[in-house]
Amino acid sequence: MRRDGSWVTLCGVSGGWAGEIRELASDEVERVTRVLGLARLDRDDGVYLVAWEGDEPSGHARLAFAEPPELQDLSVRPEHRRRGVASALLAAVEQEAGRRGFDRIRLQVSADNEPAQALFRARGYADVGIPPQRVQGTIVLRTGPVEVDDTLLTWEKGLEPGPQVPG
Repeated sequence: MRRDGSWVTLCGVSGGWAGEIRELASDEVERVTRVLGLARLDRDDGVYLVAWEGDEPSGHARLAFAEPPELQDLSVRPEHRRRGVASALLAAVEQEAGRRGFDRIRLQVSADNEPAQALFRARGYADVGIPPQRVQGTIVLRTGPVEVDDTLLTWEKGLEPGPQVPG
């Protein structure tokens, strides 16, 4: 659905979460960055979808327009976790990728992040056979430098084609 030119979905999720997910608008950036990182905001190769409870942002996810498209930067504020926000954001990103004509979506998940892996498995993601990627050192994001020592797994899911709407 569209509201004032921006993509919007209303979600009710079995975890008790009911809220709105919409593409991040320029007039919302300051309010969202006060409580969420938006680490890749300065990149123009994707969109952020933000989960809202009333006028309060509760989480976000980024869809990068790569080939295949990638889910990046899925984050939920700690006080909003375990309520279905991440599941709703994941569903919204998948819907947006399908709406843009993509037939699959890829993500990377930490080998040590069992809760995220469980969420992705439950939504139909599976390992694509790419060897795990070791990431070490300092990476610089919009939010500042971050020390990283992690092993990332690459997973993918096929998508049902959605109604095509100009993006």
